[in-house]
Amino acid sequence: MNEGAFFQDLAMLMAAAGLVSVVFSKLKFPKVAGYILAGVLLGKYTWGGSFLADEQSVRTIGQLGVVFLMFTMGLSFSTSQMKRIRGVAMPAALIDTVVMTWVGYTVGRHFFGWDSVPSLFLGAAICDSATTMLAKVIDEIKWGDRPFVKYALGTSVCEDIATVGILALVTGVVHSGKLSFLDAGVSIGGLFVFFLVVIVMGFVIVPRLLKSVSARHDNEALLLTILGCCFLVSWVAFKFNFSLALGAFLVGFVGAASDVHHKLEEVMEPLKLMFAAVFFVSIGLLFDPVSCLRYWPAILFVSAIVVFGKFLNCAIGALFGGESLKTAIQMGMGLAQIGEFAFLVGMLYVTVTGDAESPMFNIVVAVSLITTLLNPLMIKSSEAVSDWVVAHTPKRAMAALEAYRAFVAKYHGERNEARLSRLVRQCFIQLGTIAVLNFAIALIFSILNGKDWSNFSCFFEAHKRIFFCLVANLFIVSMLAPAVRIARTLGNILATVLTGAGNAKWQQAVRHFVGLVVQIAVVALFFCEAIMINVNLTPDEEWARWMINCVLLLAAVLGWKSFQKAGRQAAARFDEALTADERRVKLGAMLTFKLPEGIVHKLTLDMSSPAIGGTVVSLNIRAKTGASVVSLERNGEMFRNIGPETEFKVGDILYTIGDGAQIAALKDLLGITA
Repeated sequence: MNEGAFFQDLAMLMAAAGLVSVVFSKLKFPKVAGYILAGVLLGKYTWGGSFLADEQSVRTIGQLGVVFLMFTMGLSFSTSQMKRIRGVAMPAALIDTVVMTWVGYTVGRHFFGWDSVPSLFLGAAICDSATTMLAKVIDEIKWGDRPFVKYALGTSVCEDIATVGILALVTGVVHSGKLSFLDAGVSIGGLFVFFLVVIVMGFVIVPRLLKSVSARHDNEALLLTILGCCFLVSWVAFKFNFSLALGAFLVGFVGAASDVHHKLEEVMEPLKLMFAAVFFVSIGLLFDPVSCLRYWPAILFVSAIVVFGKFLNCAIGALFGGESLKTAIQMGMGLAQIGEFAFLVGMLYVTVTGDAESPMFNIVVAVSLITTLLNPLMIKSSEAVSDWVVAHTPKRAMAALEAYRAFVAKYHGERNEARLSRLVRQCFIQLGTIAVLNFAIALIFSILNGKDWSNFSCFFEAHKRIFFCLVANLFIVSMLAPAVRIARTLGNILATVLTGAGNAKWQQAVRHFVGLVVQIAVVALFFCEAIMINVNLTPDEEWARWMINCVLLLAAVLGWKSFQKAGRQAAARFDEALTADERRVKLGAMLTFKLPEGIVHKLTLDMSSPAIGGTVVSLNIRAKTGASVVSLERNGEMFRNIGPETEFKVGDILYTIGDGAQIAALKDLLGITA
């Protein structure tokens, strides 16, 4: 990569992106379309030659845009909201993703005559709706309180997750240029293991780590910490032949479960905007307008399939989930588009296959632009269209839909009452998670054992099998204590189901017997898995096997209580991450209080305030004014007991205490005249 050419290209791209953002913001057009247009004008296809010195280096930088886009998309994911709307969003997303992937593959194979690889990518490109674009349009037209909005956004997020999985799948399968169902099965299994390991380990470690770093009030340390996690997991995903997008999205999802996710969004916003602009410009560099003119019938055909297919799929999914006809129609019209994920799929196809001249890429980009421009019109007209359809639907059909909605509501109510069955399911899920973690750790160390470590240390290379076997088995032994604890809980639940809650002797005996049987069964299965895992890890030397067994036995005996405590802490942290949204909502409700008149004063900092960029210490507020800043509100989030190094920003609302003279002095210090 030529250094001078790189900076020349980056300067041209950023200047073009800045100009486009200003022009398209004034015209109130989607900026994404402007970025792509800028790339088209700078690229080699429009004028017969490129304005850039090295397009490949720009596309490499564009991959960073993929990472930042997917990370911030995962960061905006709300588990609590998805729990509330999963009955509608998940069926709609599943129906739409599966059907559109199949339709895209079928169209590519049988209508366009393509091979299986570009056909599969076409299906992946048209199966997902643009979450970012949808949210932006809804925000601009002030429709956030409409009933269909939460379901449309939730469905789109579910489709994002499904498409991330599809991207990871096709990336792992299509390296050979052929679609193999055996490879697909292996890739799906590997994807599941990777997904589970990142989520479980991330929920246990990352939220607590981010909270600890954030307590130092150092945004630089917080940003570098989360970026380190993001790029590390993205690199691991890439090494396992999954996409960078998968790793970035999962780290964002884990970050969303932390108590500092609002601050993460704040510090990530400038980087996301910059690299996302470069990414969309790099998409435009690959776009060939002449090819679009040549393939315009195919572009219009696929656009019609996207609009009508996604409308029908999402509307049917909403009706299946028990929503009203009006909500289903509006939801379908809002999701009848494709956006940033389609660009990502097109870029991934070019990266994996090297086929930049394929009509698939240009068709996907053109269809995405067309549906993106149509989407605001469809959302705005959805109110009138849905009212018309409801008014002209036969009364018998409306009565049937209402009866079905009542049945779905009753079903969800009955299912929520089955507390014991939920506890049993949770125990089985926890035991399954432990089994998968054991397998994943063993797989990781098996891969590391196959690497050449002679450059690191010849001694380590000679004894690496012993080391990796010992470390992997120490992790497995540490998992035995929480597995036994979960088995004991499961046995008690099953025994209660069988005997009831009485305290008769026969009931106590049966409960003791059932609990013992369950624990023995779980321990037996645990050791069976450990034996199968160690087939490929155990060293050949007999002395090494004896040494490892002795160390493991000693660790199990001496560390049993520590392992139990660590297991409980890990489970508590996992549950804490899952319920982070609910805790934030409750905390916000607790902090919503009426301020006593004449005691606490609210002061808002505008752009002209000399306090912007300063802190409580640097401004010396207490000594100069006698007033105290007790809390701060920023972007709707309340910060109590702010630290002395908290930096003031534009729009901050300061809650201060002091008498009239002190508050007047504080206003002078902060430059507040009102």
